[in-house]
Amino acid sequence: MPVDVGNLDMNHENKFSVSRFRNRNGVFSFRVEGRLNGVRIRRNFKTQEEAATEKAALGLKSLQIGSNLQEVVTCLAEEQVREAEAAFRRLAGNERSLAFYLDFALSNYREPVCQKPLSEAAEDYLFVKTQDQERQIISAPQLTTIRRHLEVLKAHFPGATVAELSAQRLTEYLQHGNPALKTYNNRRGVVSTFLKFAFHQDWIAVNPIEKVAYHRIAHRRGSAPTLSAKQARELMTYVENYRGGALVPFFALCLFAGIRPCVRTGEILKLRPEHVRLDTGVIHIEPEVSKVRMKRNVAIQPNLAAWLQAYPLDRFPIVIPALQKHRAKVAKQFGLSHDVMRHTFISFFIAKLRSMGEAALQAGNSESIIRRHYLDLKCAAEAEEFFNILPNKAIGSGLAVIPTAPLPAPSMTIGVQRRCSEAA
Repeated sequence: MPVDVGNLDMNHENKFSVSRFRNRNGVFSFRVEGRLNGVRIRRNFKTQEEAATEKAALGLKSLQIGSNLQEVVTCLAEEQVREAEAAFRRLAGNERSLAFYLDFALSNYREPVCQKPLSEAAEDYLFVKTQDQERQIISAPQLTTIRRHLEVLKAHFPGATVAELSAQRLTEYLQHGNPALKTYNNRRGVVSTFLKFAFHQDWIAVNPIEKVAYHRIAHRRGSAPTLSAKQARELMTYVENYRGGALVPFFALCLFAGIRPCVRTGEILKLRPEHVRLDTGVIHIEPEVSKVRMKRNVAIQPNLAAWLQAYPLDRFPIVIPALQKHRAKVAKQFGLSHDVMRHTFISFFIAKLRSMGEAALQAGNSESIIRRHYLDLKCAAEAEEFFNILPNKAIGSGLAVIPTAPLPAPSMTIGVQRRCSEAA
């Protein structure tokens, strides 16, 4: 029987002890004995050093159990283990795993070399879009719209990087100023294409615009606002007496030919005198002039021919210096809205000819737009009055001989009716 020769470790607070005892064969051994988590431990060793090592290991395991520590084999350095422990303490009570947050950080975080400042990114994007406009992939008005929206975006997020544009921040930007839904969608469209560009440049890992709402709008546009024949006559009389008739070509072409009149990006700004052919009775709207980048031809009506011969384009340019200021003055005098002159022409044109197809070709719209917004707004009698508005004085070689019927409309590719679907 083993003989206990005494406890060699007098620290009774420790759960484990080392004892020297004699086996039946007379050989002395050293026994480690104690309890670990309620389980009795008793192990024999040939030397006291081996027993002391085991006792220390069991003591450490006891401390780990008591303090929620675990003994694991790992390839991590001590500093890495401490960092991992700190990370798990920060995630205490969270349902997501550490791997989830690590994946998210790896997907979304960009080092400073990839954190493109918003101002620089916008300039790079505008450079590409300018090249697109030069190749006629987009129109000049589109480029202007993109530039203006990006200027507002940069002003709203000064000093920000592209990666900092979260879905929440973008939503707040799109909603600033309490815009109409169409305005909101227009802003979102520009930002969306910009962020797609940023994504392809690896400035962002995901496009946050995908989480930003897009509003569906029920189109319920009614009749287009127009001038009466009487108002149109008063307008042209005023224009004829304004600064010696300097504005006559601009207003005559917009009112009697339906040229898009915007003084910032409209067709009227790009129309050249050589496009207006009085000899053939046709105004050629080339793709680089057209808002929708599609060629169309507009028949010169008899009264328009009279205005253009009384105020020839070689002496009265279509676009005069400070046109925007002068046009604004006239618009204020007569309450002219943005496209009211174009709407007036289309309405009277269809009232006189009763042909939606011809009106669509002349105006560069679709027949559905013509039917929805312009059909039956005017009567034939008032249309006759409108197309008989003539200049009060003849400047140049004299007035043209005015035919009793409109000049025939030139032929045109019918496909334009489907592609040009904008009302203004």
